[in-house]
Amino acid sequence: MSDKQIFASVEVADHEVRLIVGEFFNTRFNIIKVERIPCFGLTYDRVLNADEISNALRKAASNTKRTIGAEIKKVILAIPSYRTKKYSLKSTVDVTGIDGVITIQDVRNAIKKAENMSISKEYALIQTVPVKYIVNGIATRRIPLGEKCSQLSVDVDLLCADRKLAYELVGCVEKAGLQVLDIFPDVYAVGKEAALFEQAVEKQIVVLKVQRESTTLGLFRKGRLATSAVLPSGLGYLVSDCVEQYGIKTNEAIELLKYSVRFNQKVYTDNPVYIWSINGTTKTITEKQFVECVSQNVSTWVDIITKSCSPILQAGPTTVIITDEGGETEGLSELLSGKLGCSVKCYIPDTLGGRNAGLSACLGLFYAYQDKLPISGYIDDSLDMDAFMKSVSYREKKKETDSKEDTLTSKLKGLFFEDKK
Repeated sequence: MSDKQIFASVEVADHEVRLIVGEFFNTRFNIIKVERIPCFGLTYDRVLNADEISNALRKAASNTKRTIGAEIKKVILAIPSYRTKKYSLKSTVDVTGIDGVITIQDVRNAIKKAENMSISKEYALIQTVPVKYIVNGIATRRIPLGEKCSQLSVDVDLLCADRKLAYELVGCVEKAGLQVLDIFPDVYAVGKEAALFEQAVEKQIVVLKVQRESTTLGLFRKGRLATSAVLPSGLGYLVSDCVEQYGIKTNEAIELLKYSVRFNQKVYTDNPVYIWSINGTTKTITEKQFVECVSQNVSTWVDIITKSCSPILQAGPTTVIITDEGGETEGLSELLSGKLGCSVKCYIPDTLGGRNAGLSACLGLFYAYQDKLPISGYIDDSLDMDAFMKSVSYREKKKETDSKEDTLTSKLKGLFFEDKK
């Protein structure tokens, strides 16, 4: 396997297509390119306009090619967690090696055996996750290569998505001229980016992926994704009264919600946070007016989340993480923490070039896919690597000219040694 691996990840959100090209090199991850193209062809539970999604993906890929000089061929895809279902089982296989030690082929055999499980026709198997390995009665989370035993048991989670939604979304990607390397539920990808699987070994983690039209709730427990659900209420709902009362566009109102107001203040200012014009008439809205306008819907949303999380909180110590666009909203975590009575934090990635909560799932796809590589053995990159390496290695040679004034040295000489008339 090469030290340099370049992949592209894609998330089709309810208002935009997100595409990131990233590089793993010597165990480090670097972002090469981020593209975000407005697109309203998908809602949380279905594809509304396949052509709009394909066109947005095509545009994102084209913009990326123009920047990095290489064509994107394959992508890792995040799929909304609507109606996702998990099947957990133990897969046991005989160790087939001559010397009786576990090889990667034994692990693959156990996973393949688990994938033969029958699932409902309404679902499509999109991911097989080995959670724990049992060797000679001892459980471990690392792949037990080289361990000597007669049988290998693997606890496996089969992650399944709504068949119709999955097939339609993959169809949109392929129609845009891209192949799908792998598929992961969006909330699973967030868990990889924010290291929630490791944190959830000792306590419960609830992630709230707050988008424009919906809030996805994911529960991580005992080092694995336990369940997920989609609530049809997001940032668009929070600002709907402001849009109706003041005539502000939804996109602009959401930007104000994220970056211009603070819900953790006791007193709000009368300073204008937005100025716009309607039919030649200039209008303004202050922080106080904005907060008062959205407060009722914000309280309702907090109550919905509280009701959904209450049974989880009763099961033990819990931390709540807010991410995606909701993670950019200042003070929302404090409001929710006061209602839930537990720790609530906003998660924003710290990777250079991707420090935006809206990119959490798209970034997590890289780590989710890389974790599979030792088992799958895949070595495919997402780009035309020859074209990419040629692009980044190219150095334009400076053309020699007859004019001495083209060099700094010549110009300096001209200042001191110019013949005086």
